[in-house]
Amino acid sequence: MTMSSPNAPQALALRGLRIALPPGADRSHAVTDANLTVRRGELVCLVGESGSGKSVIAQAVMGLLPKGLRADAGQILLAGTDVLQSSPDWLRAARCVRMSMIFQEPMTALNPVITCGRQIDEVLRKHTRLSSKERQRKVLRALEQVQLPDPPHMYTSYPHQLSGGQRQRIMIAMALILDPALLIADEPTTALDVTTQSQILKLIKELQLSHGTGVLFITHDFGVVAEIADQVAVLRLGELVESGPTRQLLGAPCHPYTRMLIGSVPSLRPAQREGNKSGELVLRINNLHKTYASSGLFQRNRTVHAVSDVSIAIARGQTVGIVGESGSGKSTVARCVARLIDPSGGQVWLGGQEIGQASRRALRPNRHRIQIVFQDPYRSLNPRRTVGQSMVEGPMYYGVSRDDALGRARQLMELVRLDPQALQRFPHEFSGGQRQRICIARALAMEPEVLIADEAVSALDVSVQKQVLELLDDIRARLNLAVLFITHDLRVAAQICDQVAVMHQGRLVEFGTTAQVLGQPRHAYTQSLLAAAPGRNWDFAHAASSAPYT
Repeated sequence: MTMSSPNAPQALALRGLRIALPPGADRSHAVTDANLTVRRGELVCLVGESGSGKSVIAQAVMGLLPKGLRADAGQILLAGTDVLQSSPDWLRAARCVRMSMIFQEPMTALNPVITCGRQIDEVLRKHTRLSSKERQRKVLRALEQVQLPDPPHMYTSYPHQLSGGQRQRIMIAMALILDPALLIADEPTTALDVTTQSQILKLIKELQLSHGTGVLFITHDFGVVAEIADQVAVLRLGELVESGPTRQLLGAPCHPYTRMLIGSVPSLRPAQREGNKSGELVLRINNLHKTYASSGLFQRNRTVHAVSDVSIAIARGQTVGIVGESGSGKSTVARCVARLIDPSGGQVWLGGQEIGQASRRALRPNRHRIQIVFQDPYRSLNPRRTVGQSMVEGPMYYGVSRDDALGRARQLMELVRLDPQALQRFPHEFSGGQRQRICIARALAMEPEVLIADEAVSALDVSVQKQVLELLDDIRARLNLAVLFITHDLRVAAQICDQVAVMHQGRLVEFGTTAQVLGQPRHAYTQSLLAAAPGRNWDFAHAASSAPYT
């Protein structure tokens, strides 16, 4: 971590910024009296839960506030110029030249029908008078600077042909190609696996120092904060409650909200968990294979081994985690087990019945015995149906009366700590954490023997994530469920899993108790995953409980 000089020029200064919400919102202002400074060569992390106003501040700085939101007080000074008093023409000219932004999801930020090189070139065409050859050379240098392999190939590639990490590097190249004074990074690594995240964080830090750029980095991940931040500002419901140097704020936070956030960060040290006493195996996966083959008129036949020879057993009351990077095959295993896709080979035993190769007709009576909770609860729920309608649909399909299904739904809403009266509401009326609780309740309505959680907490704020993890563990213990937990977050796996399987390129490279795999990893790939975990050397639990500075 490198601190910029306190005498370095200011890239950004917020002075008493206040942003009003539309009438009828849950509060009058999205941001209230915010004061924040980002200097050239400095990286400031802005942290807080969803709805705290982090992204609203970023949008206001870029002059991109959505309709209905307006800044009604304060200043946003970009190298001394007040953005709020500037004309639309000035703002258009300033973007990419004086300030740039990297968004959370590069696939939605990039145009899918234009090559990546042309999209970066567009910035140069709009803001410079360089010739086409000079622009191309500059784009290729930028692609090389963000450490993309084979820049000429990347130049001609479309976004869908690249991985998530490569797309994010394209966004970074586009944002920094004109050396802006300020770079805003809005949750740029949330959707990335741990090793890709580590590479992107390192890249942003290196480019920030080499370009002398001031960086406002928006995140809810305190591991990321510990890894890269020079300064930290904590936002709660639009109010900046605490700010200061990273080591001071993380070492001894003053505000109760900051301590709560830091205390919610899962530890990489495996939790002490009671072992399963029954020993009764509920799910056995033997030599599972999944192969995809593609062919076409203008392409060579191609075979992809998504999963190769994976064997895992889960006992009643036990949680087994599968960890690995994107593309490692962990979600493919989950979908094969739930028979959302058909395995190419191997066996899946549910109790004494083999379901991996069973026909659709033979599988139908057993569908309810395995249920899955997906990463995005909003996409998992029908937006046109009430929560109650979604929860009773499955049990009624298996012959349960509507009254009995509704009674069960009310009990489950209480189990997941939600008001049973909320069954009459629609998914959009709930927060992300509440929607995920509803998806868990809907899965439990089928009275399953195996519950699969596929990245079920990766999109949640750290405090909400902690609540959902505790809820899942409590339900597992109460109902004696077998849980297959898919995640790329080693901290989460350390706290909730009894055993951990590590997957790499479709193969299971290490399997054992959580304490063995994460405490004393034997395989080089497992060791590299642990080494890439942000903030791995920071004791957040101790920091949250320590006395504040006086």
